[in-house]
Amino acid sequence: MRLIKRTEEYRVETEDEAREVMEHFRQDAKENGYILKASGYALKEKKQKGEVIDSGFLLKVVKEISTFWE
Repeated sequence: MRLIKRTEEYRVETEDEAREVMEHFRQDAKENGYILKASGYALKEKKQKGEVIDSGFLLKVVKEISTFWE
């Protein structure tokens, strides 16, 4: 049995932090031999009675560790 792909999700507080973390994963992929298949982030807001009471960014990365036929 071998791992083929891993999807990870992180919470970060700012859009700048999301960009920095995505750049970190791009560099990490080059250094550690996996392919970054997808990455992105989205603003999430928690509302109560129509008011935003909390917010953050959901960062998602998909790492391809190996291929099925490798």
